[in-house]
Amino acid sequence: MRVAIIYNKDFSNVINVFGMQNKEIYNPSVVKRVADALEKGGHNVEIIDGDMHVIDNIRDFFPKVQDGEKFGIVFNMAYGIQGESRYTHIPAMLEMLGIPYVGSSPSGHAIALDKIITKIILQKNNIPTPDFWVFSSVDEDMSDVEFPVIVKPKMESVSFGLRVVYNLEELRDAVGFIIDEFKQQALVEKFIRGREFAVGVIGNSPVEVLPVLEIDLNGDPDAIQTVDDKKFKPKDKICPADIDEELAKKMQDLSLKVFKTLGLRDFSRVDIRLDEENNIHILEVNSMASLGATGSYVTAAKAAGYDFDSLVNKMLDVASFRYFSKENIGIDHKIDGKKIALPIRAKSFLRSRLDQTENLLEGVIDINTYYKNIEGVNRFGNIIKKSFNNLGFSYESFPQTEVGNILFFSNSDDGEYDYLLIGNLDNNVKLKKQKYFMKTEHKIFGTGVWEHKGGIVMMLQSLQSLKYLRMLKKMKIGVLLTTDETVQGRFSRNIIKEKSKKAKYIFGLHGGFPDGGMVTSRSGSASYTCNMNLRENKNSEDVSKAVAVFSKLVSDWTNLSNEEKGIIISPREFKIESNITEPFAHADLELSVRFNDNEMFKVYDEKIRKIVPANKYKKFIDFHLEGGQKRPALTATEKSDEIMSIIKNIADNFDIRINGEHRWSSADISNVESGKYVIDGFGPSGKKEYIGNEYILKHNLLEKSLLLATTLMELEKI
Repeated sequence: MRVAIIYNKDFSNVINVFGMQNKEIYNPSVVKRVADALEKGGHNVEIIDGDMHVIDNIRDFFPKVQDGEKFGIVFNMAYGIQGESRYTHIPAMLEMLGIPYVGSSPSGHAIALDKIITKIILQKNNIPTPDFWVFSSVDEDMSDVEFPVIVKPKMESVSFGLRVVYNLEELRDAVGFIIDEFKQQALVEKFIRGREFAVGVIGNSPVEVLPVLEIDLNGDPDAIQTVDDKKFKPKDKICPADIDEELAKKMQDLSLKVFKTLGLRDFSRVDIRLDEENNIHILEVNSMASLGATGSYVTAAKAAGYDFDSLVNKMLDVASFRYFSKENIGIDHKIDGKKIALPIRAKSFLRSRLDQTENLLEGVIDINTYYKNIEGVNRFGNIIKKSFNNLGFSYESFPQTEVGNILFFSNSDDGEYDYLLIGNLDNNVKLKKQKYFMKTEHKIFGTGVWEHKGGIVMMLQSLQSLKYLRMLKKMKIGVLLTTDETVQGRFSRNIIKEKSKKAKYIFGLHGGFPDGGMVTSRSGSASYTCNMNLRENKNSEDVSKAVAVFSKLVSDWTNLSNEEKGIIISPREFKIESNITEPFAHADLELSVRFNDNEMFKVYDEKIRKIVPANKYKKFIDFHLEGGQKRPALTATEKSDEIMSIIKNIADNFDIRINGEHRWSSADISNVESGKYVIDGFGPSGKKEYIGNEYILKHNLLEKSLLLATTLMELEKI
């Protein structure tokens, strides 16, 4: 299942800083631990900051569900940034977006976070809770307050602002502090001398109540837990609590009643005070019980037999069960009947290297690799060469003069290899149009990041993960990086043909589209140049006739296009110069052709040449036509369907969205030897817009690295 963990990291990423500011923060290490636990459970996990960009980032990770696809789910760890009822902010937004999530509904969170409303509901349902008073100003009449009392904010947690007071002066001071500091009413509650307990709840129907846990107050009936205790010096916890079974059962039953009465879901923690006569008093309910390692909820779950990983996955499962049928919970945790332990370890490794991956991407994106910028292309190649040296790959260079050097790497000692990975170092972007590295929380932008550079960096990380798993040496892999993709593989086609003869499986590193498109077939390419010149500059009528003839020629060529037969013919550049008063006419045309059938192209190549009316108008018009096929079509075969099925099965197990597609763009991979298993599009998903802006989705950088590594591992078994 695809799981997005949402928590609050950057509190400044709002339109305006306005209203009550949140003081409750999840430690990023806890969030990372939750992500690791979910990945061990076989889920595809992404961590998202719950700021003003959260909807866009969720949409990138959770594409709209189509028929037959699984829903993703949010593991909500967002305490909120600012404003009232902050626990409700992310759940309310998810309700609007139509996205399932772990945890209580907005109404459940709103009630539980508002301690005053909670206590009113508890009283109405005959659930014991200490007497209380509410003050909005220090000037209000406080004469009926029975001391000692404990003063706390109306809508805070983690014991923020908690203080026990024993007289009216202290009370007014404490109430004033709450109102000034937290900008909310002060709840004044009768202080219960005695012992403190917590009871965790998990599930919905059925609900599991965890063992009763006692906060060790060292025998001091007047002690409380402060925010500093919870954050910096947690008090010891005793679980199961040292109380008799009847009392423990009563606490558990009351906690369950509180959970249901407040309309909470999935999990919560109920805080209890036991007075010196063994009377139970419900203090409050935390609808987002902390998953910190030393927290009461995790400690109680451990006593119930849950380790951290199983607890986190249990929380996800009960939420999934609530939304979906039992049969649809989670994902298939197996590939070919075996536990996916190695891919999970690979993903954890890849996640740990995300910063290094981004740093490498930044370095190569900021190098201009326009195909004529030979120094830039070779500099990119040298950076990649260093990475392959660290992987133990040998190196072969094919020096070029018009473009950068073509590079080949292999970890095979005998020159044989089963897998050939093909990428390119060049692009068609001149320095003046270079877009430099830029990133948002979930996208990386820059020239070449989608078209070729992201795929190369992704491939390196994938190979690094195989090395980490000690699998790389068991595989024979070749990597070919060309430098003439922009010029239709003019210099590399023979090298590609030769290198591909030795490989069984050939994978291309171009980027995929956001909907998961991977390339099972590509169009071939051809191009022609046609020049027309008026032979004699005498007759003005010949000028218009020559222009008309050439215009008709262009029209006749484009009319040959037949999408059903898989052939598209279109002018790329078309220029006519003419003058009537001083008779002159000249035309230049560059004609682009895309075709999906190599045999069909031979027929159309002949038609393109025959349409030129050179003989008909040879007395006054001179025609010159040259060109032809640049790259053959890469056609879908039974082998490409077979390998795509294997890759799709792996992707489904990790809830990575992919599908096979045809691309009209031609690429160097089309020059491989026929009869091979060939798939392109292993690079990260993203997009290149017409104006030159390119981006990839950060989460898919990790997904595609994992997909490539796991695909290679699975193919080793065949």
